[in-house]
Amino acid sequence: MIIKNASLETVCGITSKLPENDKIEVAFAGKSNVGKSSLINALMNRKSLARTSSSPGKTQTINFYMVTGRRELADTDESLYLVDLPGYGYAKVSQSEKEKWGKMIENYLHRSRQLKAVFLLIDIRHDPSANDRMMYDWILHNGFAPIIIATKLDKLKRSQVAKQLKAVKQGLQVQPGTIVIPFSAETKQGREEIWSVIESFCEE
Repeated sequence: MIIKNASLETVCGITSKLPENDKIEVAFAGKSNVGKSSLINALMNRKSLARTSSSPGKTQTINFYMVTGRRELADTDESLYLVDLPGYGYAKVSQSEKEKWGKMIENYLHRSRQLKAVFLLIDIRHDPSANDRMMYDWILHNGFAPIIIATKLDKLKRSQVAKQLKAVKQGLQVQPGTIVIPFSAETKQGREEIWSVIESFCEE
């Protein structure tokens, strides 16, 4: 995808009504500090449109980014939404707050008519946490086959990658055929593969 325009169009809090978009949506979930904002910025070819934070748990809203670009293989323009879901698993957030975020995310997964795919981000350096496994199962339960993005690839030696990818798959107990894409926000490795998956949903 050759990006032409990208902008933050809608921000939904706990009490907000979800937008009724007429373009497809792909959502990104992951624990706090897994690199979600950095991934979204890399996909949009922007440095700081999705705000990264040194304070995990900062994203408390569902953020809808409108992206317009040209699909190279199809040679057509396409507009869609990248949807940034609140990060989970941050210890300093109260239980009641976590429950509110959970209901907000569940409401979105249930009610969006345009949601085509959910990407789950996992830090490739570590085995998936209990929260990661819970989110993976939850996405499945809501009718989506999670696409796994293994972030922070540049933090590993090349010889460690295959072992850690296996640990991610085993830790999540992924279903057969699950797409797992190693990604680095630093080198942009994996960016084209992610866009290729996203574009496949544009063709449906």
